[in-house]
Amino acid sequence: MIQIFLEQLQFYAYHGLYPEERILGNNYMVDIRVTYQANTKLLHSIEQTIDYSIVYELITQRMKKPTDLLETIATEFCHQLMEKFESIQTIQFSIKKMKPPITKMIGNVGVSFLLKRSEL
Repeated sequence: MIQIFLEQLQFYAYHGLYPEERILGNNYMVDIRVTYQANTKLLHSIEQTIDYSIVYELITQRMKKPTDLLETIATEFCHQLMEKFESIQTIQFSIKKMKPPITKMIGNVGVSFLLKRSEL
């Protein structure tokens, strides 16, 4: 098994339940870990692996779609990635809202999701 990861991806997006979140937006941080089974012992070309530039492009496109819940983003994206790459065995996805609209709160909030192909 091989694992690729994209960490601390930063986006400015317009997700949230409240109207002001859809107007003002917020900073988000995304981490993605993908485990897959290579179909060969030695990897020499991008076609033999999961191209992380494609993973990045897919999450960039998904982050542009305003969504009420971080859970929705996490679950939809993981299922999309599983469909795109048949060799993926697991995806660990986390997303943080860096400045949540919670009075007097200092910190961030987020969601993590683990999807296993064996559980589909």
